[in-house]
Amino acid sequence: MQTSYKEKILREIEKIPDDKLGNIYKIIHLLTEEITVGARKTGKRASLRGIWKGSQIDDSLFTDARKSLFPYENSRGL
Repeated sequence: MQTSYKEKILREIEKIPDDKLGNIYKIIHLLTEEITVGARKTGKRASLRGIWKGSQIDDSLFTDARKSLFPYENSRGL
């Protein structure tokens, strides 16, 4: 008779000291949430329209970001 993964997991949990079970519960709960949420995703992304509403962005921000990300371009005068 083959043992199911659920049975194997339960046997492993039985080995954990009682004072550590709270932490294990948190881990299992987070994993379960991630797995079930991942299964429910439809593949459609929510819109980000309006997230930066009212923000002021000018070219200097892009220039500063480019310099910090690509410092080698600044040495060539780009």
